[in-house]
Amino acid sequence: MRVFRDRHEAGRELAEKLVPYAHRPETVILALPRGGVPVAAEVARKLGAPLDVFVVRKLGVPGYEELAMGAIASGGIRVLNQDVVRSLRIPEDVIDAVASRELEELTRRERLYRNGRPSTEIRDRTVILVDDGLATGATMQAAVQSVRQQHPARVVVAVPTAARQTCERLRGEADELVCAMVPEPFRTVGASYEDFTQTTDAEVRELLAHPVQPGELEHPANRPLMLTLCEP
Repeated sequence: MRVFRDRHEAGRELAEKLVPYAHRPETVILALPRGGVPVAAEVARKLGAPLDVFVVRKLGVPGYEELAMGAIASGGIRVLNQDVVRSLRIPEDVIDAVASRELEELTRRERLYRNGRPSTEIRDRTVILVDDGLATGATMQAAVQSVRQQHPARVVVAVPTAARQTCERLRGEADELVCAMVPEPFRTVGASYEDFTQTTDAEVRELLAHPVQPGELEHPANRPLMLTLCEP
């Protein structure tokens, strides 16, 4: 299994598979922070599309926070992993407490990252949701459902790496799912990267504060325009 050097390299490779969406005025890139932002910045640069964040927070199982029992997103969206909730017999009040805490962090991050800038208008546009990878897919599922409430024309999920089972599930949520590679067996998202250092808030702010300028746009080479999908 090959690995990406870092999130920026992963973003450049992912962008090659999204070339059909390049230089279209209706295309907008929404990154899931924090790790999805460096990936999405490369995609936005290649496609000549505006970049914004879409904040989603994982609901970790108390005491085992890396295990997602669900996720929340802007717009009051809550997605639960019922298999995890049932198998661990997690009571509703525990879920509510975790969700309340994560909502505070979600609100904080939205204020911090945008620094007063309004969110990007996505109604009737093609929204490409980008993260650095998909394991359970709970956060991306919450993002897709929340974005749908704003009536985009099309929702595309795009990631450098993902678990095959998660691809299958999310294909039914998004209009399109584009993935650079699907490792077999899939272990973790981080296993697909040499450098998987946590992206900082400062890095996110820097990438969002300096959008691509017209002179920096990369025009696609003369080659067939093809999508690489997460196929079975």
